[in-house]
Amino acid sequence: MPEATFHFPDDFRWGTATAAHQVEGNNTNNDWWAWEQEEGRIKEGHKSGLACNWWERAEEDFDRAAELGQNAHRLSVEWSRVEPREGYFDDAALDRYRAMLRALRERGLEPMVTLHHFTNPLWLAEMGGWENPRAAILFERYVARVVEALEEFCDLWCTVNEPNVLVYMGYLAGVFPPGKQDFQAGMRAGRNLMRAHALAYRRIHALQPHARVGFAHNLRIFDPANPRSPMDRWIAGLQDRGYNEAFLAAPIRGRWLFPLGFGFAWRLRGTLDWIGLNYYTRDLVAFDRCRPESLFGRNIHAPDAELLDGGYGEFYPDGMERALKRLSYLDLPIYVTENGIPDADDDQRPRYIILHLHRLWRVLQGCVPIMGYYHWTLVDNFEWAEGWTLRFGLIELNPETGERTFRPSAYLYRDICRANAITPEVIDQYAPALRPVLLP
Repeated sequence: MPEATFHFPDDFRWGTATAAHQVEGNNTNNDWWAWEQEEGRIKEGHKSGLACNWWERAEEDFDRAAELGQNAHRLSVEWSRVEPREGYFDDAALDRYRAMLRALRERGLEPMVTLHHFTNPLWLAEMGGWENPRAAILFERYVARVVEALEEFCDLWCTVNEPNVLVYMGYLAGVFPPGKQDFQAGMRAGRNLMRAHALAYRRIHALQPHARVGFAHNLRIFDPANPRSPMDRWIAGLQDRGYNEAFLAAPIRGRWLFPLGFGFAWRLRGTLDWIGLNYYTRDLVAFDRCRPESLFGRNIHAPDAELLDGGYGEFYPDGMERALKRLSYLDLPIYVTENGIPDADDDQRPRYIILHLHRLWRVLQGCVPIMGYYHWTLVDNFEWAEGWTLRFGLIELNPETGERTFRPSAYLYRDICRANAITPEVIDQYAPALRPVLLP
């Protein structure tokens, strides 16, 4: 009997995802660069510095992505480069982004461009950042200039990356700029982020009617630590609603959902052509009255869970299937805009990739329109507050020398991309322990 091969649609997009501040280097004019200069903000005192030097040499890594069989790439535009001072737009910076997108196209890589990936220009931060209602209007103006400059090479746009993560990490946990622990400020920022998305959506379509516009949503699984505990179930549901649902309710249903607010948000309704899924891991949630910043939940791991590097979470591939099925009810095309793990020695990543893609394949069998998968990430990069301590790349980077080394998982992903399938040969070569699981 022939062994199973898990085929993907002929037009499936295989890519990797990156963010400007994490790879470009010397983004000195944004709030994250300033944040890095403050003592104690970044683990081990790390700084982004030259990062992966993409501002000068991105094309060399585009060559590597093409060599690895990819046909798509998600990257972001750095607002502080495009508009270094309020109202002043740098044509040279826009030309550099045009060159990047042209280079992707020349290598057979379809660009997906993210317009905001966590960083703000310093001048916007000084105005109060996303707490300032003007931020949404200023973002719309910036987006218009970017789309006018880049539309020749891109029609697939991601307005904002993980607005729920930005709000939680920047305004509740206080580990991202602006470093606050202020619930009300966070909810103001969240509402303004969603207004910015809606304004950008409509402006992009006015400029480029055929554009495909969405945003990347981090969906984290929250399960009750004790399923028989009413309080654990309630808190897990509350965290799920606040983190996973609230940022989808306005663009889908035209309503503000707690904790972002209450009432109608009609101007935001219908502002998604597609939805992006960023899925990594899950939490078990136990009631804890001493943790108001996490909606009174204590987030833990299953006692028998396989844990990821650096305490990043647990290895939980079933969450990919659960998240995709959940988003399928939105009746929108889905892109997996991020999925990956920190794994410096590459001992977990091969199994992680295969199992998560297998769960994605299972959802595809139900005719769910999943359009592509963007692995996080191509090359080790500066991982925000974790600095260089977490290594997500298919390609290992020495930040001091810039030297690149392909990890085994890079070749695994290459073979899947080229075959447009998970084959028995791939499983046997890169993760033979999975044979009895996937090929019984």
